[in-house]
Amino acid sequence: MTTYIYGIAAATHPALPDGMGGIGEPAREVRAVRHGNLAAIVSDSPDDLRPKRRDLLAHQSVLDEAGAGGAVLPMRFGSLAQDDEAVVAVLAELAGHYEERLRALDGKAEYNVKAAHDEQAVLHQVLAENPELRAMAEANRVAGGGSYEQKLRLGEMVSAAVRAREGSDGIEVRRALEPCADAVSMGPEGTGWLANVSFLVRRDTADGFVAAVEELRKEQPHLELTVHGPLPPYSFVDPGPAQPADDAAAGVR
Repeated sequence: MTTYIYGIAAATHPALPDGMGGIGEPAREVRAVRHGNLAAIVSDSPDDLRPKRRDLLAHQSVLDEAGAGGAVLPMRFGSLAQDDEAVVAVLAELAGHYEERLRALDGKAEYNVKAAHDEQAVLHQVLAENPELRAMAEANRVAGGGSYEQKLRLGEMVSAAVRAREGSDGIEVRRALEPCADAVSMGPEGTGWLANVSFLVRRDTADGFVAAVEELRKEQPHLELTVHGPLPPYSFVDPGPAQPADDAAAGVR
């Protein structure tokens, strides 16, 4: 039976509630596979595992429950091993690395912050800060909107100024919040936001981090900030030394 891995914890980690269900329908019972000082939080895996909403939420729920009892190294959805024996083999091989990561992440959680521009607010700000753009916009207005070429030129210059502001505002988001975190991880770029940053925050100082986000909102009202957390520290789990090319032999895929 294929084994599904939710995360790695210390062998002394408090047990999860009896009969707690994880992925699958019906939900597979969650259990611990232990080796030395480590425990893998696992369950059986359905043969037709897919990233369905129900299973994604179940994966997150198991990690949230486990994380409430102590440090957990969260695995990405879909982490599988051939069987429990393969899980034990990986725990043995990477014991030193996993134990170091658990110590480093103990008492900490991830907060992901995404920032986007309020389009109207940033447009007004760009014009307010750039006399040349203001003068061009005013000249076009007086001329009844200006010629096609004038409109095109103004639009290009405004777009360039907004893009430059996106870059500087992305840096500002990190600069403002980094002092409240133990570590920072830059997330992948994407459409719809100018910054995607994860912060590793001590749980006992999380209120200060949230307060810093609120202060940034007040200081930079043209920014729209979205905060997700506390989360398992996905962005700060180093996968460890490279696995052999024949991963299947190691039992993990």
